[in-house]
Amino acid sequence: MLLEVRDLHVEFRTRDGVAKAVNGVDYAVDAGETLAVLGESGSGKSVTAQAIMGILDTPPGKVTGGEIVFQGQDLLTLKEDERRRIRGAEMAMIFQDALSSLNPVLSVGDQLGEMFVVHRGMSKKDARAKAVELMDHVRIPAAKERVKDYPHQFSGGMRQRIMIAMALALEPALIIADEPTTALDVTVQAQVMDLLAELQREYHMGLILITHDLGVVADVADRIAVMYAGRIVEQAPVHDIYKAPAHPYTRGLLDSIPRLDQKGQELYAIKGLPPNLMNIPPGCAFNPRCPMARDVCRTDVPPLYEVDGGVDGMDKRDDMDGGRTSACHFWTECLHG
Repeated sequence: MLLEVRDLHVEFRTRDGVAKAVNGVDYAVDAGETLAVLGESGSGKSVTAQAIMGILDTPPGKVTGGEIVFQGQDLLTLKEDERRRIRGAEMAMIFQDALSSLNPVLSVGDQLGEMFVVHRGMSKKDARAKAVELMDHVRIPAAKERVKDYPHQFSGGMRQRIMIAMALALEPALIIADEPTTALDVTVQAQVMDLLAELQREYHMGLILITHDLGVVADVADRIAVMYAGRIVEQAPVHDIYKAPAHPYTRGLLDSIPRLDQKGQELYAIKGLPPNLMNIPPGCAFNPRCPMARDVCRTDVPPLYEVDGGVDGMDKRDDMDGGRTSACHFWTECLHG
């Protein structure tokens, strides 16, 4: 297994109290596999990714428990200089807002080339040539002429391609893409997602795709992990999630996607708001918003139940831990809709 996150806990200590942003997350991704991590804003998706990369703002953020095992080594036991050598070279991250992530006063060629100068000891001339090669690889037109341009001279889609090129520069084993298409229009979103999928197949790298949009990942993900209030509430192969979700929150996310066959109908929305992470409800954190909630949901935290399929004709594919899971006391009822 390329990456395993085991019982990860992350807290943010503020003047107002302790926000429990990640509460026992477990997931894994292998080489060549795409894991999509879904959930509303504040569910813990990006904080988990930052903990994996070792870029949490500390303080106030702090990893308080768990393991992050990458290529057989627990990253949380490494010194900062050791983790810095891994970042970029072995694992890389594509951020949500390319314009704010790129340095506005350096050309894109200098920023791409810096990776090779720092990690590979190349000369600036050779690094510039590699930058042009990378820009060509992510299909930026006239790369040789545009390598001297600055980030603001590129469109949003082109800037995101530059971010992808930076992530790929040293051919890492794992890439984490944090909402890589949020600021782009639908057509450019599709182009960027197709490019990511193509490059992943070419490099056979593991990919963690963080998003709140189930529609974006339908064609690119192998598995989906759904997060709510800092916890994984369902995990399954992508086709099983779409065919029959086993958690009410996942079903709510699916029902919120606009569909062509429902023209003129009111779009479904999950009632209420995500919980305050300083005051997570007892029992199942989703219970105040759940249409299936019962007394036990308000008192007992549901474990991650093994889901055995339960729907006629459903493929029973095994995941890395032996089966799909759901943190719902009544997952069988949810599965049958």
